[in-house]
Amino acid sequence: MSNYHIKNLEEYYQVYRKSVRNPELFWEEVAEEHFVWKKTWDKVLNYDFSKPEVKWFEGAELNITENCIDRHLATRGDKTAILFEPNNPDEEAEKISYTELHKRVNQFANVLKDNGIKKGDRVCIYLPMIPELAISLLACARIGAIHSVVFAGFSSSALGTRINDCEAKMVITSDGSFRGVKTIDLKGIVDEALEDCTTVETVLVAKRIHSDIPMKEGRDQWLQPLLDKASEECEAEVMKAEDPLFILYTSGSTGSPKGMLHTTAGYMVYTAYTFKNVFNYRENDVYWCTADIGWITGHSYIVYGPLANGATTVMFEGVPSYPDFGRFWQIVEKHKVSQFYTAPTAIRALAKENLEYVDKYDLSSIKVLGTVGEPINEEAWHWYNDNVGKKKNPIVDTWWQTETGGMMISPIPYATPTKPTYATLPLPGVQLALMDEQGNEIHGNQVDGRLCVKFPWPSMARTIWGNHQRYKDTYFSAFSDKYFTGDGALRDEVGYYRITGRVDDVIIVSGHNLGTAPIEDAINEHPAVAESAIVGFPHDIKGNALYGYVILKETGEGRDHNNLRKEINQIITEHIGPIAKLDKIQFTEGLPKTRSGKIMRRILRKIAHNELDNLGDVSTLLNPEVVQSIIDKRLSSELVS
Repeated sequence: MSNYHIKNLEEYYQVYRKSVRNPELFWEEVAEEHFVWKKTWDKVLNYDFSKPEVKWFEGAELNITENCIDRHLATRGDKTAILFEPNNPDEEAEKISYTELHKRVNQFANVLKDNGIKKGDRVCIYLPMIPELAISLLACARIGAIHSVVFAGFSSSALGTRINDCEAKMVITSDGSFRGVKTIDLKGIVDEALEDCTTVETVLVAKRIHSDIPMKEGRDQWLQPLLDKASEECEAEVMKAEDPLFILYTSGSTGSPKGMLHTTAGYMVYTAYTFKNVFNYRENDVYWCTADIGWITGHSYIVYGPLANGATTVMFEGVPSYPDFGRFWQIVEKHKVSQFYTAPTAIRALAKENLEYVDKYDLSSIKVLGTVGEPINEEAWHWYNDNVGKKKNPIVDTWWQTETGGMMISPIPYATPTKPTYATLPLPGVQLALMDEQGNEIHGNQVDGRLCVKFPWPSMARTIWGNHQRYKDTYFSAFSDKYFTGDGALRDEVGYYRITGRVDDVIIVSGHNLGTAPIEDAINEHPAVAESAIVGFPHDIKGNALYGYVILKETGEGRDHNNLRKEINQIITEHIGPIAKLDKIQFTEGLPKTRSGKIMRRILRKIAHNELDNLGDVSTLLNPEVVQSIIDKRLSSELVS
């Protein structure tokens, strides 16, 4: 794939112009030159945003695992495909070559088939960051099963919701996971989730922490003995270009999580192309994305994008603070990491610690630094640039979403001049528009608006699983003939983009998109709670943290508010997971509402931000007096839970 590196800014503009003047020709050339197809396409693109319906490479046949594994065997068979770095630095790292990966994926695929999994069946994967996680994705793709990975930090309730929504036939999990000093009972969480699930026939259990766990007869099976017996040969299922590859759930601002459905060919082409360009990947580089495969970042840029390029991709089981805050940099030195991709949250946490943790390691192997999950603030950008990049390595501040499948806006290393807090320019094939609230496109520079995409790109999600109307309503109803990202953005004087944040009720905490509605629903289940509202507020490490305004059913003075705060966070942990806990909880007698009963979160957000001198017009509220009462309480109340 040597011929699709963009080398400088002039070349970027040339490639970009070509990609938007004739998108079909542009993506056809990429697809023809860099992948293996069982049958080529009849039509490159067919789309109608009014339905919405998008089809790329229609009529083509392929299997993504042949592009990620088989075609590398002749030239890269001995090369490390997956480099597994365990939680405990004293445990040896595991290097899985492309030949070994081929064998293990085939064995796993045969185990799936032996347990009744066939093309189109859904398999839910709830695993820690161990090799079985990447291998199970590829094994599903090998036989045409649709994988749905659930981040192994989610609660049993959140897991159960996702299993039921996609009607998964199988769950793949482990006896537990290591996370820093903690061990987590993943199998126990799965057992609890499955009490309310009727579609799951089999649970395969990998051994990781070697704990004694109950196994349900007729349903649960240890994975390793099945793999040991399985054949190392498994012919790849022939997939159509638009056949489903995976479902991945993302938080909605209202209602249940949205199962974004990604299909095969376009996703493969786009993730491979963006990986190669945005990370400037070269043949012998060691690439490390610190994300979890439970998120889209891990799907696209730990598994599919890197392997489609024949790269060496690092999988890290642990956390940046264990056994100390030098862990990331110790791994970079140990494996001579060339490209390092992490979240601003991690950077901010590490920046608070002593610089000795960074300085004692040799980071000279690094060529490109990346950030993902949320916009990076200027202070964190400079710390990362100065201390990790030593002011010589470009930082690619990438903007994209679960829904987009791949990176949409990013600098290209050594081609795009970087600018702190700016994701810079759209990648080839990505046609952006800034819209005003009246639905008009805003032209020119030094403007801000709502960020939309006005032409399809290959890796976009095709629908919400089982609910195409919701897909249309969420992404294609706000602006005619455009995909609405849900984010605001500004465009500076040279055309660089800066993402200004969500315009709906989704809050990004430590890079995780958290919908406020599910959290409020959980809080409202507490017997003492009448109503609640959640907003985000700035946090030094997480970027945003959650601030809850809670109305109690009885406002007696004798109530132990500290205990109530703990109980509320416990309920959130059980329903969603610890990532959604509130940092601040304020008890209040009322919430500001419009006459139609809508909570005015804009006002609550400003109070949480302590921006009390600019609350806007409150005269139209049903209960304007409640605003002052909330402010008074905020100033006098013990908020930290």
